[in-house]
Amino acid sequence: MTSVREALQDEQQGPLYLFSDFQKNEVPPQFWQHVRQRGEVVLVPQVARPVGNMYVDSVWLNDAFVRAHTTVGLHIRLRNGGSETVADCPVKVLLGSQQAATFQVTVGAGQLREVTAQVQVPDTSLALGRVVTSDVPVTFDNTYYFTMQPAAAIRVLEIGAEPVTKQAYEGESLFIYSFAKPHAVNYNEMRRANLVVLREVPQVDAGLREALAAVVRRGGSVVVVPPASPAARGTYHELFRMLGIAGEQWELPGPGASGLARQEVALPNAGNPFFKDVLGAQPRQVVMPTVAPVVRLGRGGTDILRLRDGDGYLTEFTSGSGRAYVFAAPFAKEYSDFTAHALFVPVLYRLAMLSYHSDQPLAYRLNAPALTLTVPAGSGAVDEASYRLVHDSLTYIPAQRLLGGQLHLDVPTGLTTPGFYEVTKQGKGLTTLAFNMAKRESELAAYSAAELRQLLRPTHPNVQVLEGGAQPEVVARYRAEQTGRPLWRYCLLLALACLLAEALLLRFGRPHASTASAAA
Repeated sequence: MTSVREALQDEQQGPLYLFSDFQKNEVPPQFWQHVRQRGEVVLVPQVARPVGNMYVDSVWLNDAFVRAHTTVGLHIRLRNGGSETVADCPVKVLLGSQQAATFQVTVGAGQLREVTAQVQVPDTSLALGRVVTSDVPVTFDNTYYFTMQPAAAIRVLEIGAEPVTKQAYEGESLFIYSFAKPHAVNYNEMRRANLVVLREVPQVDAGLREALAAVVRRGGSVVVVPPASPAARGTYHELFRMLGIAGEQWELPGPGASGLARQEVALPNAGNPFFKDVLGAQPRQVVMPTVAPVVRLGRGGTDILRLRDGDGYLTEFTSGSGRAYVFAAPFAKEYSDFTAHALFVPVLYRLAMLSYHSDQPLAYRLNAPALTLTVPAGSGAVDEASYRLVHDSLTYIPAQRLLGGQLHLDVPTGLTTPGFYEVTKQGKGLTTLAFNMAKRESELAAYSAAELRQLLRPTHPNVQVLEGGAQPEVVARYRAEQTGRPLWRYCLLLALACLLAEALLLRFGRPHASTASAAA
């Protein structure tokens, strides 16, 4: 079937009558300047009854760390792409074959509405979800497909003289904990770690600094607990610079056992997203840890915990897609009692959970040019048919590239059906992706006859726009007006030709008549 774009750009010389609703999502305003300028073009807009059309604009989670049997908030943004209000539209959320949530929403024409559904993933396998809207008469986009992958175990690597965070992480099944001394770091293990805790290492050599910066670049997190020794400050300055941290100021030791004055950590801010679902109702009198800070950081980061004087104790810095966290004081007893405080374990858990990033979005659009997936290590080289997309009985072989453990797939042009597509390699399923229609397909706004005339005038005098939709009498009247003049012209010429023939007949026919009379 020829599209509106193809028909309007066809350079044929004959007249073109184009009947369409001329939806704005199919033909943007700038396209009309490229309509053919040869041959007659007649546009006949179809006048449809105003309707509403509810569809899912997007979905996302309020926390990237999804656990089985744990409630998570699924945010659903609904949009009305029609010209009428959709009232009390039923919406269902399904995970697999089970209904996870149901509600009703009302959205005005062209408006957005965001709702949050509380859902639970039933097990550790990839969950296939759907958001189903029940609005009529436009039903082609009533199902939105998405996937939810429960988080794998988070890998935590501690580097130091002795394990301090081991008891916090090793007893929880959510984490895979390992420990290494600075001179015996397994860099392959560091490449797989989500969170690396660098705790009071006296000297950070160039190789370790580069490996820590690489963790942050690929989206992981690094926690730095500085040592008290002034001799370590040079290498830590280089580490901070590589992590995007600038403006640190080291404290000069003074009198006392630790050489520095201690001060109390301020109460954490319950409104800070870092402490979401961590802090409960706080008692009026809370004993907070006391610390002797050895470094004060610049204002380029976000303070998670502060000291009473307003300076940061635990500060977060973002670098690319990763994060770096810096404590202002060592964990050693001479400088801090934070490790013995009740806040220590929740903070460690939260640091680890925030280091996890889901590599696979919940859903993709069919008009997306390409997508990127993380593949297991040791997957080997990619040939032209290594990875495939399988949907029911259809198999697509996309253009593919494997770079640094990231698989880049071009979405095939023939992939036009929404639904779940399994990614396979040599017949083995790796994951499942959810594809949905492009948003513009659900936007029903159309050009009026007046808007079309404004877009085409005065650059396209060969284009005419009719009113009244596709009513036969309108088109017939236009055809009669355009084709009537040549017929009258031909009729006049025919009449003149007849008069000429009659004159010639009378002129040259008389001698024959006179001869006949004389003979008689």
